[in-house]
Amino acid sequence: MPAQAPSSLTALDEALIETVIHAFYARVRKDPLIGPIFNARIAPDHWPQHLATIVDFWSSLLLGTKRYQGRPLAKHLVLEPLRDEHFLRWLSLFRTTVMEHVPEELAPAFIVRAERIANSFRMGIAFHHGEDTVSLRPLKAS
Repeated sequence: MPAQAPSSLTALDEALIETVIHAFYARVRKDPLIGPIFNARIAPDHWPQHLATIVDFWSSLLLGTKRYQGRPLAKHLVLEPLRDEHFLRWLSLFRTTVMEHVPEELAPAFIVRAERIANSFRMGIAFHHGEDTVSLRPLKAS
């Protein structure tokens, strides 16, 4: 059973998650470094469904809704080789978006999970490509 969220997290809801995800991916799609990676894999008419899936993913992470049952790493393994610069940009854009849309006391709930996701994907991708994962140091949102 998940731990009860502190009372300061009561503003964490579906609407906030949807706002963050939609604003973040609007920013990602325009980014010169990581935008082309996403835009090459997701057709313009598939973005609404993709965003709905990502909202479900974050709803599961933050609210425990269990709406997302997929395996996101597998989908990222087929992308062009993702490097630290891609993960750092993703984290930077995510942090910027969170700081613009999320109350200060809720921001760590998003940012800490984003860092865990980025580092987990980074390790999984490196391992998949036979790279040394022992020397990888965690990336942080800046």
